[in-house]
Amino acid sequence: MKVLAFGASNSKNSINQQLALYAAKQIKGGEVSLIDINDFEMPIFSEDREKELGSPQQAQQFFKAIGEADVVVISFAEHNGSYTAAYKNLFDWTSRIDMKVFQNKSVIMLATSPGPGGASSVLGAAQGSAPYFAADVKGALSLASFYDNFDLEKGAVTDETFNQQLLDIVETL
Repeated sequence: MKVLAFGASNSKNSINQQLALYAAKQIKGGEVSLIDINDFEMPIFSEDREKELGSPQQAQQFFKAIGEADVVVISFAEHNGSYTAAYKNLFDWTSRIDMKVFQNKSVIMLATSPGPGGASSVLGAAQGSAPYFAADVKGALSLASFYDNFDLEKGAVTDETFNQQLLDIVETL
């Protein structure tokens, strides 16, 4: 089973990238491919730029990566209650290739932040819009207070309730 994982953040030390990788590794027999959305940076989307540039190679590569996966694991960072500008821009460009960005793939949606909210606002927004973009969401989880619930040395979540909920979601794949 091919698993595509990424943090929807352009931070070089993204806690969401770490959480996405951890979750992807919980999928038994999964062949995990971790991507960095920094590798897909493009000009800010606008209809004018689209007319000028067409469909940038980065958007095409991102769409292809999703298409080649069986499962997509995304962990959303939250900026002011919403998506990061980097992810939103990548998503906007990709959706112009095909509104069915997730191509009916099984998707596990996650979010985390250093604070007690665990980026739950952006996770709710992502879940709410998922059906419009052909995401078969198998489950969504927020990990609050990342640094209190994640062992950086081991690269593992220490919150047993979260871990059990994640395993329950993984079992549905």
